[in-house]
Amino acid sequence: MPDNDRLYRFIIENTHVRGEIVHLDATWQAVLDRADYPENVRTVLGEALAACALLAATIKFKGSLILQIRGDGPLHLLVVQTTSAGNMRAIARWKGKVPEHNLKNIFGNGQMVMTVEPDEGEAYQGIINLQGQHLKHAIEAYFTQSEQLNTQLWLTTNDESCAGFLLQEMPQSITDDCEKNDEAWQKANHLAATITDEELLDLPVTEVLHRLFHQDDVRLFDAEPLCFRCSCSRDRISNMLLSLGTQEVHDIIEEQGNISIDCEFCNAHYEFDKVDVEAIFAADSQPEVPSTRH
Repeated sequence: MPDNDRLYRFIIENTHVRGEIVHLDATWQAVLDRADYPENVRTVLGEALAACALLAATIKFKGSLILQIRGDGPLHLLVVQTTSAGNMRAIARWKGKVPEHNLKNIFGNGQMVMTVEPDEGEAYQGIINLQGQHLKHAIEAYFTQSEQLNTQLWLTTNDESCAGFLLQEMPQSITDDCEKNDEAWQKANHLAATITDEELLDLPVTEVLHRLFHQDDVRLFDAEPLCFRCSCSRDRISNMLLSLGTQEVHDIIEEQGNISIDCEFCNAHYEFDKVDVEAIFAADSQPEVPSTRH
């Protein structure tokens, strides 16, 4: 049985090669339960979900990573978010019939945006034009252009699960044996390329690594759990209303009677009437009371 809703990191000892394997089952089902995605949209969304989990694990930070693709094609928006705590959510927006798996046909002229939003500090983005036949090619191009790290991905999905495998060459120092490290990378990449979709979806991580790298000393780290969890809340919506300003919010109330908001990621429904809105702005206008000691 595969390792459901887990991400595993590993390194090949005595080389500059690291890797990750992710398998998502319940998380993927939670995404599918919230929209009736066509088959070709499900394929890209499942691959993006697995990819985002892998990419977030390459960054040492507390916060969230957002993978977003926008284009002028049939599938015009795809957004996946993964937090450092392992919470994931995803949506896709399409119009008409979405063709088979070819980035140009699916997204048209599009861009891929990687946004890192740390809990503390400024967010930063990496943006590239979509290129390649499949999503894995676009992400590999991103790492080559933006991170200058050799990176290979394998992504697959079906109606029950999605999975991903990332292999990456770690940065080298000036004292490293570059020729030896390059040989190790080429060997690991060649072996990893033999993995099949069925193996990635159906086999436990330990068996996958044994099949690929049984001649090497592989160190496998503890699993990191992942789950579907949306970050929306009534408090977040209240803060959004505050940012709009009292005049605009009261104008909406006067026109519509209440404010109704649905979360695109999880379908949660929030409603605010006139009394709710008055309470939100009244609480915001209260001065902070300094703490005192006696």
